[in-house]
Amino acid sequence: MTKGTKVSDSSLFKGEQEGVRAIILAAGTASRLRPLTSNTPKCLLRVGERTLLQRSMDALIQNGIRQFVIVTGYLHTMIEDFVRQTYADSISVSFIHNERYETTNNIYSLWLARPEADGRDVLLLDSDLLYDPKIIARVLADSHDNVLTLIRHELGEEEMKVVMASDGSITEISKTCDPALAAGESLGIERMSGNYTAELYKELDIMMNKEHLENKFYELAFQRLIAEGHTFSVLDVTDLFSCELDTVEDFENAKQRIPAHLF
Repeated sequence: MTKGTKVSDSSLFKGEQEGVRAIILAAGTASRLRPLTSNTPKCLLRVGERTLLQRSMDALIQNGIRQFVIVTGYLHTMIEDFVRQTYADSISVSFIHNERYETTNNIYSLWLARPEADGRDVLLLDSDLLYDPKIIARVLADSHDNVLTLIRHELGEEEMKVVMASDGSITEISKTCDPALAAGESLGIERMSGNYTAELYKELDIMMNKEHLENKFYELAFQRLIAEGHTFSVLDVTDLFSCELDTVEDFENAKQRIPAHLF
């Protein structure tokens, strides 16, 4: 595991959302976005004047987050250089490099973030999202300890689907569940309390070191924790703009769909 490099001291940032840190997973090669990602990490692709990563970090900073952990892999030095040059000493950032990014999935990147996330209050985000910053505000304002954002639309096989019980609790979160049973898609932004992350990393320890499930999605750990009584409150953000960019078509469509006030 590669230790993080501090851009600045988090003690400089007393105040808003103190103690909450954002964990951004940005290790993947994004092969489905080639040729756009042949020489550029997915999170550094631009929509308008800003990159996806910049838009996400700006949204977090706008909502009081000053502590960041970014797990990199593919073309990691480009990401590190961009963040240092763009944000200088205005935030605190730790970089963790996933050297196995070509053969592992996002669950392994989350596992590598353990020194920065275990037992801490965190926001977990995928780095390939394009979304309205108001989503972050809603997540932080929610009264529940653990919050998972959800968007409702027609579902297929690819989406990370969320099935809910009549009381609103999550009963399943996976790509393989029946789309007809799902309430919607997990957006890829979660808030987790220190108690939840402590339980999460206990589960990940088993999954990584005993079962060697490094090539799974991190939602599998969420699913396993549901059976142990640890779950999320669902926050529906369908009314706010968001999209995930998996293909070149997605990327081109996003440029057309993004509201003018966000462009």
